[in-house]
Amino acid sequence: MDFRLAFRLMQALKRQNLKFDLLDHDAPLSHAETVWIASDVEIVGKEDQGWPVAASLEDIEGAIQRALLHLRGVHQIHELTFGIDPGPRPGIAWMGDGVVLGMSQLESIDKVTAHIESIKSAVKHQQSRVRIGDGAPLLRDQIINECIASSLLIEQVDEARTSRGLLRHNHVISAIRIAMIRGRRVWEQRNITPSEGQLKEIQRQSRKRSNGRKTISADMALAVARGELDLDEALSH
Repeated sequence: MDFRLAFRLMQALKRQNLKFDLLDHDAPLSHAETVWIASDVEIVGKEDQGWPVAASLEDIEGAIQRALLHLRGVHQIHELTFGIDPGPRPGIAWMGDGVVLGMSQLESIDKVTAHIESIKSAVKHQQSRVRIGDGAPLLRDQIINECIASSLLIEQVDEARTSRGLLRHNHVISAIRIAMIRGRRVWEQRNITPSEGQLKEIQRQSRKRSNGRKTISADMALAVARGELDLDEALSH
């Protein structure tokens, strides 16, 4: 057995408050529908026992995502859809054939495309699309440009149809609603021309990110606004 893999898996499962049993590699499964995670070597010859999920040290989070899909009864996905509620801390949700699979609120827009790509790698699917709300235009267009640069199919959704009542400030719930609404396909990257106020906001964010130690220049703020640099790169320039 790969004890390093088992240890890392247990750590990751505990961080997500997921209950699990640790079985010896030759122990019988308690149920025919049991979802179990092991190395690809340990799965050989047992592919028809329950729902095996192959894991490696490099793909532990992906293995857990695949296991959770099996637990929800989702074994094959035709279309994987992402919804993004744009903002300084964007909400993101992902669905498989209309079923909510997961959601998260990211700390910055710099993480959006990497987050999408990691989920796409973890979840087997035939096709995918990204839907983004039309709020926060500057941040929205930065995310759109990054998605197009990563060859992701992206649509812009009328956010007025997603943000109602007490939930209007819940970016994760808005992201789910955005994922469920057909939008307008965006084919080309957008020219980003931020206002003076938007540049000052980026400079304010740089002060906050550096705990007041540094404020980036207006030129650097413009580069961040256009997606040429992320905030951390601008701060270290």
